[in-house]
Amino acid sequence: MKRAGYIPSDIYVNYSNNLNIFFFPWKEGFSLISSKMSETPSTSFSMIHPTSSEGQDSFPRHLRVTHPVVAKRISFYKSGDPQFSGVRVVVNPRSFKTFDALLDNLSRKVPLPFGVRNISTPRGRHSITRLEDLEDGESYLCSHTKKVQPVDLDKARRRPRPWLSSRALSIREPRAPAAAPGVPRVPRRLMVFRNGDPKVRRVVLLSRKVTQSFEAFLRHLTVVMQYPVAKLYATDGRKVPSLQAVILSSGAVVAAGREPFKPGNYDIQKYLLPARLPGISHRVHRRGNAKSESRKSGNWKVSIITSDLPNAGTSSQIYIIIYGQHRSSVPIYLYGTDGTRFQEGQEDIFTITVGDIGTPLKMRIGHTNSGLSPSWHCKEIQLQNVNSGKGFYIPVQRWLARDQEDGEICREFPLLNKGGPILPVTIYEVYVATGELWNAGTVANVYISICGEKGDTGSRLLFRSKSSCNFLRGQTDTFFLEAVHLGDLCKIVIGHDGLGPGNGWFLDDVVVKDLTTSNEYVFFCHRWLDQGQDDGKIVRELHARDNNIFSARQKLEFQRKKTWVAESWKFLKGNTLQFYSKLSRGFVRLHPDGTVDANGEKTDKYGLFDVIFSKGNICIFQSHELRHLCLALDNGSVTGMAGGRAPTELRVLHQPSRSVLLESALLPGHTVSFNRRGRTADESPAGYADLSGEFVVFVKGVFCNSAVVLLATSLCQALCLQPDGNCTGAGSQSERSYWKVHKISSGICMFESVKNVRMFLRIQDGRCDGAGTGDADCHFKIRKNLENASVSLESVKSPGLFVGLQPDGQAKPVIFTKDENVCFYPQVIKFGRENPMGMSATPNQGEKKIQESKDPKESPAEYEADNLICSAATQKIRNPQSSETLLSEDEWKVRVLTGDTGTQANVTLWVYGDKGVTGPVSLSKYSPEKLFLPRQEDEFQVEIRNIGEIYKIRIGHDGTSGQPEWSLQRVTMQHRKSKKILDFVANAGMSQIQADGDLVCELPVIKEGQPVFPVVRYHVDVYTGQLKQAETEAAVSLCLFGERGDSGLRLLHKSNMPVRFRRGQIDKFQVEAVSLGKLQKVLLRCEANDESQYWYCEKVVVREPSAASESIFTCERWIPFMSQGIIFSEIELYVQEMQINHQLKIQEEANDGDWKVTVATGDLENAGTTATVFLYVYGEVQYSGPIILGSGKHQLFSPNSADIFKINLKGIGEIYKIRIGHDNSGKDPKWYLEEVRLENMSTFELFCLTVDSWIAEDENDGDTWKEMPIVAANKAPLPVVVYEIHIHTGTKPGAETESNVFINLIGTRGDSGKRKLHQSKSNKTSFQRGQIDIFSIKAVSLGKLEKVLISHDGKGPGNGWFIENIVVKSEEEDSSQRVLFPCNRWLDEYQDDGKTERELLAESDSGAGAGAGSAIS
Repeated sequence: MKRAGYIPSDIYVNYSNNLNIFFFPWKEGFSLISSKMSETPSTSFSMIHPTSSEGQDSFPRHLRVTHPVVAKRISFYKSGDPQFSGVRVVVNPRSFKTFDALLDNLSRKVPLPFGVRNISTPRGRHSITRLEDLEDGESYLCSHTKKVQPVDLDKARRRPRPWLSSRALSIREPRAPAAAPGVPRVPRRLMVFRNGDPKVRRVVLLSRKVTQSFEAFLRHLTVVMQYPVAKLYATDGRKVPSLQAVILSSGAVVAAGREPFKPGNYDIQKYLLPARLPGISHRVHRRGNAKSESRKSGNWKVSIITSDLPNAGTSSQIYIIIYGQHRSSVPIYLYGTDGTRFQEGQEDIFTITVGDIGTPLKMRIGHTNSGLSPSWHCKEIQLQNVNSGKGFYIPVQRWLARDQEDGEICREFPLLNKGGPILPVTIYEVYVATGELWNAGTVANVYISICGEKGDTGSRLLFRSKSSCNFLRGQTDTFFLEAVHLGDLCKIVIGHDGLGPGNGWFLDDVVVKDLTTSNEYVFFCHRWLDQGQDDGKIVRELHARDNNIFSARQKLEFQRKKTWVAESWKFLKGNTLQFYSKLSRGFVRLHPDGTVDANGEKTDKYGLFDVIFSKGNICIFQSHELRHLCLALDNGSVTGMAGGRAPTELRVLHQPSRSVLLESALLPGHTVSFNRRGRTADESPAGYADLSGEFVVFVKGVFCNSAVVLLATSLCQALCLQPDGNCTGAGSQSERSYWKVHKISSGICMFESVKNVRMFLRIQDGRCDGAGTGDADCHFKIRKNLENASVSLESVKSPGLFVGLQPDGQAKPVIFTKDENVCFYPQVIKFGRENPMGMSATPNQGEKKIQESKDPKESPAEYEADNLICSAATQKIRNPQSSETLLSEDEWKVRVLTGDTGTQANVTLWVYGDKGVTGPVSLSKYSPEKLFLPRQEDEFQVEIRNIGEIYKIRIGHDGTSGQPEWSLQRVTMQHRKSKKILDFVANAGMSQIQADGDLVCELPVIKEGQPVFPVVRYHVDVYTGQLKQAETEAAVSLCLFGERGDSGLRLLHKSNMPVRFRRGQIDKFQVEAVSLGKLQKVLLRCEANDESQYWYCEKVVVREPSAASESIFTCERWIPFMSQGIIFSEIELYVQEMQINHQLKIQEEANDGDWKVTVATGDLENAGTTATVFLYVYGEVQYSGPIILGSGKHQLFSPNSADIFKINLKGIGEIYKIRIGHDNSGKDPKWYLEEVRLENMSTFELFCLTVDSWIAEDENDGDTWKEMPIVAANKAPLPVVVYEIHIHTGTKPGAETESNVFINLIGTRGDSGKRKLHQSKSNKTSFQRGQIDIFSIKAVSLGKLEKVLISHDGKGPGNGWFIENIVVKSEEEDSSQRVLFPCNRWLDEYQDDGKTERELLAESDSGAGAGAGSAIS
């Protein structure tokens, strides 16, 4: 017997065409019932009455029988969830042979976090553990623990409709396509509104963690919304009773407590628009509800007739907006009390209240596209003013539906007033250009609102384009918007909803064409709309350009500036360049006789030019071969000329195509040009016709060993290693995208991530990622592309496969084409060396971001070390089976005999001679799994150059194999030409689980049966400091340096203490190495991944057992540390008697101009800062510029501490003031500075400057900079002056700004520095239209003021700014001044000349209103 309305678990539901079809396979009969689905409670849904032999409405009576039941029909419910309506299961010996099989089956049907693990009786008193204990017709509870929460079975049996059921329906929905490898599935986003208060809203991700059950989801919403959530409603008031209903919702729900549903404007679309549209507030802006309107508010009667066409009714929410002469109404949602609104052939009448909008001009009607049947066909609308009786009739006869007509769900109609203008309905053609950056496209929903002098279009979804797929990278999509004519357009508001896996979007520009007037309006953007990029905004307000020509010119200029930023590194002083002519297809070369052509080959020695002078974009290019000649333009002729003369100064003009023009700085307009034959204009028969001055610039030494490079993929993106090991070309050009070059041989390199050491770029098994270990998969051939100065990376192991990029920027192996997806534009962060000596740059070397590539002949050999893996350049290794007819003096055959225990780890070799060192040499082949097997001898060939007489080797492995130990028996080296043999007997096991835990061993050369130098076991004591959080769990390594080389970088693994590097602890280690002689220094490295792992080392003490003395290396600082703005994870410590100032890493005599700076932070609570601190020092001759002292994020500027720095102030003259401050970055940037001391390290002259003040935006005057005069013995200090600044914002429309404004006062005694103006004395809100704001800043007396630099950062919705003038007042003891700086110009990237910074010159008061400051680029 079945009760009426009951739907069993095996129904089949088909959602196509919005129809429900239920099949009931019952023995008593068969029924097919169809009804139109709707989310409105009033829909004529037929209750399902199955055909049965009896007409009673009850459950089958439970009958107890004494004989066994063959098949038991049992209902199972979920513990504690009355919303779960249960599942019915037939239990018989064929369906379930064991009780565990039943549990597994129920786990797939009952949603529990850990599956069904317990079955109990309805009240939870007795657990069921056997199939025999289950009784036919009974109900049981399922839970995943033994604790059971009873449920009201009567309530649970009252099942909701199938599409609102929390149980998984038995329909077979088509599976979503599998995500691409490495791309996680993105959870759906849900907008949650607070009941009765739509302004309170949160976005929730429907992840597995929060959707284990409906109750768990409500608990999660309670935390998110910060009030108890007990019920959920759809935005139109229908209750959402289950988790399945949440998932099937339209994307928005209303969260309520125990109270009933409260109607409101729960519209997900309207929150894409700002609350107020700046610039047109005098005509159109949003209002509150009707109760807050003025006394002129009027009541309107609205009559809406829905057509009688099939399916003309809607389940969506209908709203209207009425635009008047003064302003518009708020979107008014037309709710019904009985839920029967807007059905086929029905007239719905409402009374609404609007404010004083003036004479009505147009009306917009639309819906939210919610519910199961949102499409709507409106027949007509009538509006009547209840007060005046004036009425309007609108014959609509249009679909408002995504799947009908033009797909629009809102329509606009003009309201015809007697004697008033008739506003036509027009079509706007909208062209949306997505940028060329990688991953610039989006799959999110994009909305636009077009604003003009007569209102706006409202927020419209852009979804029907002429393109098959919208908003792809580099694509321009065309859309059509219908609206009442807006007059002249002024701006647009465009944004997206952030939904979908690729929701970020780089918008280039938008062009709107008015088809009525044929006018075109250009809206320039060129920014990200992405929560993870730029400023994080996904909605932008764009203003119209004056004309297309200006816009195109501005766009071109913007592109040139970006190109200059990306390419300017090539023209730094010291670089060696080649210029490739696109027209002649040859390189520019300067001959000894002074003639110049563009026919050179890449290897032509006369085609190399050194940059010997660089200031801005003006350079002098000296011939690398002919040092007395420079490239010059003399009276329009390209020639060679002695350096230092004016014709040799050439201005570099970057083109958007990454090529350059070389223009004469003396005669602008004259450029270096050649014809197709590579001849200059005066040699060309055609004269200046058929000439080209575009050159592609190449820098020599980009891929030298140990260089750090950026592989740019666009002007602002680069190839970047992601945390999951994948690579993307859409990374930012930051340290995360730095790659260290390991040169294998000529033109073949490996690329190791600088941020994630030991992770190499590779192509393997059809994938391209950064999870390589330095094997053959990581070897790439560098192919240079002459046409654009890019390179392509071809796999050596898989020839023909290149590192390529997909449209979303993800890296993948591709076959070479001329497309840009295989082009990378290298930028050198740090130049490397042609002949590596061993280890990465020490801190002293690393302080230079870019350094020159030195000739190995000119630089002495240095002893250096590195990691055991291939983390520096791997030497060239040839296959021993290959035969060569000519044997080099540098070729050696190396044989390695493994003992009883083999390894598959990466094995590395270093060879030391009395003139240098070679290594690390990676001993690898194309089949690494066949190397270093037990009792096997492996043979390799290596090149060992210019190291003199060999005296030791070091060999080891990186421990990456599953086998932790490697038994090395012997290493034999044979010189291939002389047949000289060096035999190294090891008999050593290399494993971290052995006594010393070392993975390397050093072996000396044996002569006449004795080692040339003994093997010494050094005892190393490492002292961790007593400071708070001084301990670390990071890996710490050490390298010892002595008279005879180094020990190599050894991991300090085996300590005498159970836990290494605890606070105040002394850890004892042993390092075995061939005797280094007298120790000179040690290198410490701490590989900390985050700030919590930073380590404070007090000192290192090294003892040699045979010697009575010990070597002390004082550290007393945090590692990693910041110096000059660069973070270093390693530090060199010199032996104590050699050390002048260990805390500053000063090992040499003080140079001329060296000063010691001591910065004392106060002992107040929270006195320290997380910001980066800068120092400026001003002298009588010049000033130092910004000196980055370091960041509080790296354990500097802590409370009650003194930090010491060394700076060089050579040539600035007698110091008269300093300025110190910070960039306000980090979690807690405020800083209490106690004192600054400057000491001349040569003359010991000392200045003590007391501050004793907070430097913070929320303390004192809010300034983050302090200026102090120098108090010298022979002269009085300059006074500190308060400068009062009056800024007059103009009265033009849109003159106000919300951006951050900065000013720099410049006088006869220097400048005040760039100061932020953020606390106006005269107004609560600064820089409003027609307003005068007063600010004050303190600075050491600047003398007579001459000019100011005023600028803003372009942030905020209204970032343009029109300044009328600036007045600066100041008073000193003997004088006062009031200086006027006229401007009368825009600081707006979209207005005037596009500048956001201006230099304003001083003028007397009588000159007010005249002049305009000159612009700063």
